[in-house]
Amino acid sequence: MKKLFSSMRISMLAIGAALSVVLLLSSCKKSDTTGNDIQVAGLMAFNLAVDKPGITITLSNNALIQGSIPYTGYTGGYYNIYPGNRTVQAFDITNTGTSITNSTHTFDAKKYYSLFVVGANNVYSNVVVLDNYDSLSATNGQAYVRFINAIPDSSNPRVNITANSTTVYDAPAHYATVSQFTQVAPGQITISTSNDGSIQTSRTITVEQKKAYTILLIGKPGETDAARAVQIKFIENGTLTP
Repeated sequence: MKKLFSSMRISMLAIGAALSVVLLLSSCKKSDTTGNDIQVAGLMAFNLAVDKPGITITLSNNALIQGSIPYTGYTGGYYNIYPGNRTVQAFDITNTGTSITNSTHTFDAKKYYSLFVVGANNVYSNVVVLDNYDSLSATNGQAYVRFINAIPDSSNPRVNITANSTTVYDAPAHYATVSQFTQVAPGQITISTSNDGSIQTSRTITVEQKKAYTILLIGKPGETDAARAVQIKFIENGTLTP
């Protein structure tokens, strides 16, 4: 299985970068197991719920991390978790003890997953996806990008991703869509999303070979607070190695 270099801290998405230590899926962190030889999965979690300034995450009633994840924040890396069928809940830190999401997912050992908590106006959900790094090449000189549409709106805005004048993605994307990782040439890529109305934003970023990125389409249409308005951010999931 390919390994990823990634950071292990709570991170904000302002600059969209995180890269420091290697994560080997060989043992759980102490809060989730009593031994060091149990096969585990890796989980990265995001707070993209536009009106939740902070959330905590539990797996089968065990805290994923110590502390909370602010809006537009994420765990900064993949945390070791028990595999198997797990109950995933997000809790609103401003209303202690109130669960805003509750779902069940099966996590396989030695696999990586992302959890996106999305929503607004008292309607929230967990979006859990398998991060399919095993199918990506670490030797072809390419970068990899995917996106999540976390904008709570029913209009299915069109998402366009272009790299070096080549269209990587161009199609409507309904709310909570997570695309597959797609290879792109290293260098600048331009991302835009539009419904010809309240959703209209674009951004250009630079991607590097062997690295995987998640583009986050976030915010609430019509929001006047710049921090919660529709916008594009991104994170670097890590560097692929053979």
